[in-house]
Amino acid sequence: MVRPRDPATTDPADRPATYREVFAVAEFRWLWAALLGSVIGDQLARVALAILVFDRTGSAGLSALTYALTFLPDIAGGPLLSGLADRYPRRRVMVSCDAARAVLVALMAIPGAPLWILCVLLVVVQLLAAPFQSARAAMLASIMTGDKFKAATGLSAVTSQTAQLIGFVTGGSLVAALGTSQALALNAASFALSAVLLQLGVRERPVPVGADPAVKPSWWGSLSAGARLVWGDRRLRYLTALICVPGFYITVEGLAAPYAAAVGGGPLAVGVLFAANPAGQVVGILLFSRMIPSRRQAWMGRLAIGTCVPLVFCVFEPGLWPTVALWALSGLSAAYLVTAQATFVQDIPDAQRGQAIGLARTALIVSQGIGVLVAGAAADQWQPPLVVAAAGLCGIAFAAGGARGYQRP
Repeated sequence: MVRPRDPATTDPADRPATYREVFAVAEFRWLWAALLGSVIGDQLARVALAILVFDRTGSAGLSALTYALTFLPDIAGGPLLSGLADRYPRRRVMVSCDAARAVLVALMAIPGAPLWILCVLLVVVQLLAAPFQSARAAMLASIMTGDKFKAATGLSAVTSQTAQLIGFVTGGSLVAALGTSQALALNAASFALSAVLLQLGVRERPVPVGADPAVKPSWWGSLSAGARLVWGDRRLRYLTALICVPGFYITVEGLAAPYAAAVGGGPLAVGVLFAANPAGQVVGILLFSRMIPSRRQAWMGRLAIGTCVPLVFCVFEPGLWPTVALWALSGLSAAYLVTAQATFVQDIPDAQRGQAIGLARTALIVSQGIGVLVAGAAADQWQPPLVVAAAGLCGIAFAAGGARGYQRP
C-alpha cells in the first residue's frame, strides 16, 4: 500500500502544477485555442504545398525543397526578428504577425499562382513565425509563473506534437479531399482566427523595460545584448546546449524512409517510423509533468542523454517493430526538453526574453538541420541503422557535456 505524503513535510512550492490549474487561467485558454488552429493549419499547408509542387513539376527534389522552405527562414528570422517581441507590445506583435500571415497564405491559395511567387510568399510567412513564437513564449511567461509556466509549456508541446501526428496520418488524405488551394485557404483562415482569438482573449501588456527605462535598445543593440547574455551566463549557455540535443536524435526522422527500406518495410513502415518519436514525446511529456519540479530539474540531464541511448541499439538492425519501440523510447526521454526550454525562458530578464528565445530557437533549428543533412550524407556511404547508432553515440557525449556543465556549482 502506497502511503500518501505528509502535507506537513511536503514543500508546497515543489508541488507539480496540474493541467487543470493551467486551463483555469482564461488567457492561456485563448492562447491554446489559437495555437491549436495554427498548428493544424500549418501542417495542412506544408502537405498541400509539397503536393502542389510535385503535381506541377513532377520533381521530388523540388517538392522536398519546398517543404524545407517551411523551416529554413527561421534560421534568419530567429536572431534578426525575435527582438521585436522586446521592442513592441507582445500581443500586438502576435496579432500583427498572424494577420499578415493570413493575408500572405490567402494569396498563396489563389489557383494558378506561379511557383516562384508561392516560394517567395512562403519564405515571408515563415520569417514572421520567429517574432510570433518569441512573443508567445515571453507572453506566456508573464501570464504564468513557477511550475504553471512549465506545465503550460508542456501542454503547448503536447498540442503541437499531437497535431503533427494527425498531420502525418491524415494530411495527405485531407489535401486530396479538399484540394491544395482549399487547404491553403484553410491555413489562412486558421491564422485569421488565431489573430482574433489573441486580440479578444489576451490582455495587452506594456513593453518590458530594461535596467534603464529611458533607453530603448536599437535593433543591433538588442541582438548583441541577447547574444552576450546567453553566451556569458554559464547556466544559460549549457541550457542552450541541452536544447540542441534534438540535433542528434532528429536523425531518425531524416532517415525514416531509407531505414524502412533497410529493414524490409514499405510506405506504411515509413509512416510508423515517422510517428514513433513524436508519439513517445507526447507520452513522455504527460508523464514527466507529474514529477515534482525539483526532481524534474534533477532528471533533465539524464533524460537528455537518454534520448540518444536507444538509438545506439539500432546498430544491431533489430527490425521494424523493435526499432519503433527504440525510437518511441527516445521520444519518451525527450520530455526533458520542455523543462529545459521553460527554465531557459524563466532565467532570462523579461526585457530580453524575446531576443534570447529567438536565439535559442535558432540554435535548435540549426542543430536539427545539420543533424539531418549530415545523417543523410552519411547514409549514402553506410547503412542507415549504423548512421542512427553513430548519431546516438555522438548525442550521448554532447548531452553528457551539456548536463555536466549545467549542473556544475
